[in-house]
Amino acid sequence: MRILALAILIVVTASAAPSAHAQTYDPKYPVCLQVYTGWNDYYFECGYTSLAQCNMSASGRSAQCVVNPYYAGPAPRKKRARVYQ
Repeated sequence: MRILALAILIVVTASAAPSAHAQTYDPKYPVCLQVYTGWNDYYFECGYTSLAQCNMSASGRSAQCVVNPYYAGPAPRKKRARVYQ
């Protein structure tokens, strides 16, 4: 009887746990908007090029702007070979 009660407790505990969301940072943008949807639930919208742009979108919402830790920066410019005549 104790084993059945323990098994039921384990199943209930596992099903009550919230699902984990993948943290999606887009490395193409330097600023992300962190939007809160619950006490410990949030997601990121990475599509902002400046903090000012992100702050306008966060205004009036339960959100904050954060610097994207995975921002790769602009693509390096390739040097062109000089041709001397």
